[in-house]
Amino acid sequence: MQVPLWFALAVVGYLGVKFLRPPWWLVAVLLLGGYLLADSVLAPAIDTALSN
Repeated sequence: MQVPLWFALAVVGYLGVKFLRPPWWLVAVLLLGGYLLADSVLAPAIDTALSN
């Protein structure tokens, strides 16, 4: 069975917020930080580090 990555991330994120109950600002900072890092100069370095 193949599950799309976006769906798996959405389910894990939903369950994490539901059960761990992090502060809303922490969720916002992580989402915004990840979005900004994905479009930065560091993106190739992060991609290389995660793909190895």
